[in-house]
Amino acid sequence: MSYKNAFVKVSEDCPVTVAEIPVAKNGKRPAHFIQYEILTRNPYRFGHEELIWEVYVQQKEIPKEVLETEGEEIKAQLFSKGHPCMRASALVKRYGFGAHYDEAGKIAVYPLGSSEYQQLLAQENVKVLPGMRSKKA
Repeated sequence: MSYKNAFVKVSEDCPVTVAEIPVAKNGKRPAHFIQYEILTRNPYRFGHEELIWEVYVQQKEIPKEVLETEGEEIKAQLFSKGHPCMRASALVKRYGFGAHYDEAGKIAVYPLGSSEYQQLLAQENVKVLPGMRSKKA
């Protein structure tokens, strides 16, 4: 699902009070780690589907040559099923980052406690959405 002019705030049951930068463990780069890298290096460059695609390509380490010949088929297969929005991302649920979708649906993340995070919560033209909880209330 893609939003426009929306801010996904940190989940109520997020275990941190200050944002933590995710780390790769055992040489593996989980999806939330790749999301963090992409969105902090390229704020407002990727929309929801573009982000899912880029994370998938990086996580699976799909070579450029394969993407050139089979990219459309791989993409069709990937998007043949639904994918959760940033409300369900570990960045929002576990690591303390809010996700902002601009008017074009492009995404950037902001750490809990930052002035930008607070400004986005207060903007009248931005719909504030809760991050999904990790546990049932």
